[in-house]
Amino acid sequence: MKNRGCLFRPRAGHSVCLDGESGFALLTALMLLLILTVLGMAAVTVTSFENNMAGVANMTESATSAAESCLGAGVNVIKQTIDNGSVPTTVLSSATPPGPVPASNVTVLNQEIIGASDNNTDFPDGTGAVPNLVQTVGPYTVNGDIDRLYLKGKPGSSALQNAAYDGTGNSIVGSAEVYYRLTCVSRHAATGTTARVSAVFACTITGETCQR
Repeated sequence: MKNRGCLFRPRAGHSVCLDGESGFALLTALMLLLILTVLGMAAVTVTSFENNMAGVANMTESATSAAESCLGAGVNVIKQTIDNGSVPTTVLSSATPPGPVPASNVTVLNQEIIGASDNNTDFPDGTGAVPNLVQTVGPYTVNGDIDRLYLKGKPGSSALQNAAYDGTGNSIVGSAEVYYRLTCVSRHAATGTTARVSAVFACTITGETCQR
């Protein structure tokens, strides 16, 4: 027989006996329900966290890709400027279709690329300065900066020969390497996601064109 607990009720004039295990079954069911609820909430939280992490990773990757596309545009502008002798009108924002170079910045950029002046305080090094390159890549606005670092004569070139340099001969007289630093920053206005990439471009000038 099951153990039963009895309680005497004076007003009723008799005792009420209850099954001793009836409350235990209810308590067990409630505990199991609580455990399952906690496990379910934990699973939802972990899944949500993983989805957020994946979303952040995808946003960062796309922001970096947008910034890297600006590097390619900057290299193209440098090569065309050296080939043309000045920044060509086809890469200006006022051209059709619009190019990446703001028309208001063309004079400064031209002087910097050809070496007439070094403006290393412009965007993004300076505050509030006009960037050399502006692009829209998907949902990202990309600003780029081109800085001319220095000129280095190749071994055997006339520049080194004039400096009494005893180096390997070079059939291309006057050849040199010009080093540029390109920095691009992409920004997603809605989410605030940003990415910044930099690269150094060594341009070999042969007298005819600029080669990587």
